[in-house]
Amino acid sequence: MLQRCRHAYDPAVATAHRWLASIWPFVRAHLPDAPASVVDIGCGSHGGFVPMLRSHGYDAIGIDPEAPAGPHYRQTEFEHAVLPQNVDAFVASTSLHHVSAPADVIDRLDGTVIVVEWAWEAFDARTADWCFRRLGPDAAPGWLHRRRDEWLSSGQDWSSYLRSWAERERVHTGETLVRLLDERLERRHLAHGPYYFADLAATSDAEEQAAIDAGEIQAGRIDWVGRGRWQGPPVSSSSAA
Repeated sequence: MLQRCRHAYDPAVATAHRWLASIWPFVRAHLPDAPASVVDIGCGSHGGFVPMLRSHGYDAIGIDPEAPAGPHYRQTEFEHAVLPQNVDAFVASTSLHHVSAPADVIDRLDGTVIVVEWAWEAFDARTADWCFRRLGPDAAPGWLHRRRDEWLSSGQDWSSYLRSWAERERVHTGETLVRLLDERLERRHLAHGPYYFADLAATSDAEEQAAIDAGEIQAGRIDWVGRGRWQGPPVSSSSAA
């Protein structure tokens, strides 16, 4: 599983743990039964869902330029990766909004496709303020710390700063990604939920969801499940574990 340092707190590792632990039940519920072949797109330097998938009996690999070394990972961009034959499912967690040509990535997908994404366009001023007021100590800065500090230094209003940041980083909107997925695959599920909690050490995903339900903030996460239009029987929905 993800490695923990015994002597020092690593906020990046802690954030990854919180995110994966929260998202895993959703991913698990929509996977075909083990021992299906699963590819984790953009698994990152901590291995993403691959350890969880393999511990549940799946034949899983992760693909990412910064993936860990080892036989279950491919250290390359997904667009250039040689895929296993007969992949049953693809999982892409917050990776599509970074790629230069998401349509090209989506065109490689078939079988069951599980996508968790970020709708940055919904990260409005109220949502940003809610997040920034819940940040932990600056001694352990994360992604939200950096966005807050860069915004304050910019002298811009939040909306202008966020748009300029997204243009500079070439981040695709959630709306664009859903449209591309819907055009190329057969959608089975679409929902929205909490996204920022993993960077907020004292805030749970349930607390963020409560704020969404109360209309205090916008939902930042997109959960999308679909299938290749011509591939096999419907996905079985296993119980989350």
